[in-house]
Amino acid sequence: MKIFYHMPFKPLGHANPSGDLIIGTELHDFLVGRGHHLDLAGRMRMRWIFGKPWLWPQLVFEIGKLRNRVRRDKPSLWLSYHSYYKAPDIIGYYCAKKLGLPYVIFQGIYSTKVRRRLKTLPGFWLNRRSLVSADFVFTNKRRDYTNLQRLIPGEKLMYIKPGLVRDGFRFDKTARGSLRHQWGIGDTPVLMCTAMFRPGVKTQGVTLLIEACGEIRRTGVDFQLVILGDGRTRRQLEGVADRNLPGQVRFIGQVPRQALPAYYSAADIFAFPGIEEGLGMVYLEAQACGLPVVALDGWGAAEAVAPGKTGFLARTGDPRDFGRNIYRLLTDPGLRRQMGDAAGRHIAEHHDLDQNYKAVETTLQKIADVYERKNK
Repeated sequence: MKIFYHMPFKPLGHANPSGDLIIGTELHDFLVGRGHHLDLAGRMRMRWIFGKPWLWPQLVFEIGKLRNRVRRDKPSLWLSYHSYYKAPDIIGYYCAKKLGLPYVIFQGIYSTKVRRRLKTLPGFWLNRRSLVSADFVFTNKRRDYTNLQRLIPGEKLMYIKPGLVRDGFRFDKTARGSLRHQWGIGDTPVLMCTAMFRPGVKTQGVTLLIEACGEIRRTGVDFQLVILGDGRTRRQLEGVADRNLPGQVRFIGQVPRQALPAYYSAADIFAFPGIEEGLGMVYLEAQACGLPVVALDGWGAAEAVAPGKTGFLARTGDPRDFGRNIYRLLTDPGLRRQMGDAAGRHIAEHHDLDQNYKAVETTLQKIADVYERKNK
């Protein structure tokens, strides 16, 4: 297939790492790896575009340029990754649907609460128009699938389990020994977290984790907390650590994704609340490397973790329950190992990207075949 591929929220290769960018990149790489030709359809971001009138002339120019490319190159279909109210897929709608090209969205999100606010109302309607106009919509979150069912007919909607490219994420015994020796911690249990240090729910989540660990430390349990990541609120979080866990928190800084398996392998538990987390690739990555997970339910961790088998999901809004689950794993090495082993198997059986995305490829091929037969 010849596919025009568009990422309205963050274009391919964007400098700021995020789970959404990883998913969009790996979807692109999967299809290319399967022998399809993907043509990147522009790099203009749609984030809050409806509230930035100074960018509208550029948007009109971009749409015109891409429409000419569609007419010239005659792709099999248009595939957009991630359309929601903050970054509606305006370009895909005008360049594909308006030209009669099959129009598919992967990770479409439909949230009706945002139409109640003036700031988000335009984004709501623009995103709704794109979703309704699409020939097919994929989603990798069950909550979004439920919401989309109110808008999209069942024959045009599919839930795809989130997937991980597993080759790079496996337990590395050598890396475990090397990092733990470097840290000088011996057999002390290591609790690990990775997150972007930005204001809002990410910083709230890391703060909740540090405070919960402070409570546990006061019971006499020995452990080390290792935090990967960086950003604007690092000093703030270091202050929280100094007050709650003096001398027991190691801030590593931002780690390249390809180096993460070594750090996961050096740990014993992965913990991050995941407040309002859309999906959270870190939960897949950590489990693939044999770590049990502690997080909150109700958000993205629920897509990746098998509660009671590969980790614990605490009740949303109950930080004490979150802390109790961490304490349980810290004080029970046998349970840690049991859940960690189950976590690796769980990812292999249910979240292998190459297996899960085959359904995406098959559906896209069917849509492209119908279009090409009609246009012979």
